[in-house]
Amino acid sequence: MFRTVLTVTSLLLTAPAFAETIRFAVTDIDGMETMQQEFGAFEAALEEATGYDVELLAVSSRTAAVEAINQKQVDLILTGPAEYVVIKALTNPEIVAAWQRPNYFAQIVALAKSDIRSVKDLKGKRVTFGAVGSTSQHLGPAQVLTDLGLVYGNDYQPEIINRNVAVEALVRGDVAAVGMNETHLRSIREAFPDQAFTVLARGRDLPNDVLVARAGIDAAMLANLRDAFQTKGETLMSAILQGDDNKKYQGGFFLTDISDADYDYVRSMYATVGVDTEQFIQ
Repeated sequence: MFRTVLTVTSLLLTAPAFAETIRFAVTDIDGMETMQQEFGAFEAALEEATGYDVELLAVSSRTAAVEAINQKQVDLILTGPAEYVVIKALTNPEIVAAWQRPNYFAQIVALAKSDIRSVKDLKGKRVTFGAVGSTSQHLGPAQVLTDLGLVYGNDYQPEIINRNVAVEALVRGDVAAVGMNETHLRSIREAFPDQAFTVLARGRDLPNDVLVARAGIDAAMLANLRDAFQTKGETLMSAILQGDDNKKYQGGFFLTDISDADYDYVRSMYATVGVDTEQFIQ
């Protein structure tokens, strides 16, 4: 009897405590089914790497993400560079790690058989961009033109049009050029094998996607998360790449030695299209 009591007591003393729960969301994924498909493997890998119970959550928009993080309904949010700038202004989160996307840059694409041979030929012409506020479809391409001397909304006519519709308009000759990233260019070349597209200009590599933690998160938890991405990055990346959309991170890695200032280039992009980021906090 005494031996049995000692055994039970020993088990109770050595049994692990209940794991803390950490809630994870992604700004550009809508719906739990898609979230589970893309990040289910990562959920398990992060649990193994940190010892936390990871819970996937779906947020429907950037606005919903801001609300969720302010209400402490989510602990971690993976977001793009442009969205990060907004979330930083409205919630003051902590950076956990940057997620590098190889070949992530903005470019200006024209039809090879058109009379557009250089960026200067775009003066007075229609140039289309993708989703408003998209880093690689709107802000980045607009910045590329600005860096080369064309003023947004002055030297050319910027229009926000769905990328697929814009490419069809480009093929018809209705628009002069389309802003997009490298992945988009590969896909349209596959979709229009009988057309030749040319890149008029490309920008510098865009800032990385970034995983942020809500303001006020436990300091030890934040340190543990950063350590997991630093020391077990290969395992976590392997799990991330199980998601189809996450193939964009193929060949990439995690960076923990980054700061908010690394995203000032994105803030300059907002200024280029006439958006004052200070208005986000008003």
